[in-house]
Amino acid sequence: MKMLPACARFLKFSPALAGTVLTLLPALHADAFDVRVTIESLAPNGGTLLTPVWVGFHDGTFDLYDRGAPASAALERLAEDGTTGPLSAAFAASGAGIVDATIVSGLFPPFAPGARTSKDFSLDASSPQNRYFSYASMVIPSNDAFIANGNPLAVPVFDGTGAFIGADFILVGSMILDAGTEVNDELPMNTAFLGQASPDTGLIEGGIVELHPGFRLAGSGGILDGSFAGFSFENADFLAPGYQVVRITVTPVPEGSTVLSGGILVGALGAGLFMRFRRNAA
Repeated sequence: MKMLPACARFLKFSPALAGTVLTLLPALHADAFDVRVTIESLAPNGGTLLTPVWVGFHDGTFDLYDRGAPASAALERLAEDGTTGPLSAAFAASGAGIVDATIVSGLFPPFAPGARTSKDFSLDASSPQNRYFSYASMVIPSNDAFIANGNPLAVPVFDGTGAFIGADFILVGSMILDAGTEVNDELPMNTAFLGQASPDTGLIEGGIVELHPGFRLAGSGGILDGSFAGFSFENADFLAPGYQVVRITVTPVPEGSTVLSGGILVGALGAGLFMRFRRNAA
């Protein structure tokens, strides 16, 4: 005897409900839209890396930071340690959206120069909670450098009618920010991915979010002279002319393609993997 799918068997023995259920089923997916977020490091060899990138879709009210104001506790943890768990928790508590994730660069958590990873999301195109896109990641090695969009309305991916807009943008070095939470001493023991062995290590600055002033000059014993885990950073001067950090795109998932989920860890799990890598490599 050929077995019917569970839903079909239920409808077969519930004829009174069959018409209603079959009418509702298409509506459940009427506004579903699959999008692909791709993170591609454009830094040169010997340049900066990015920690696993937090991304979220929201209604335009989730504000990651304000220039000239102190960083939130969640942003501090991201900017100093690359930890996305607190940021994901703050996003959930805000009520601005329900879809977020941490995108990891394959089996090696940081995005090294040339690394490229994608993740697919199924969104309700008609929901205001999916209209805007935000991102955040720590720039390493550094004390508290990061990238993020401060304007929550900066990256709309759907318009007011639910039509897909998408996104495709490049961040350059002059857009890198300083969280103002930790002094930029560039000492290995205080610098993530350069020698810092545990999170929340370094001199408290008590400052504000502003554009990053850049690393100390080469030859002064700072990040540009450092190396760690097989990486050297002689080309990490992100204020150099033409320096590109990352390209981020939000595009439709090609019809008939396989949903991409490999190398993706969500929320605190992704951050935990990054921190464990740092401890093991130190």
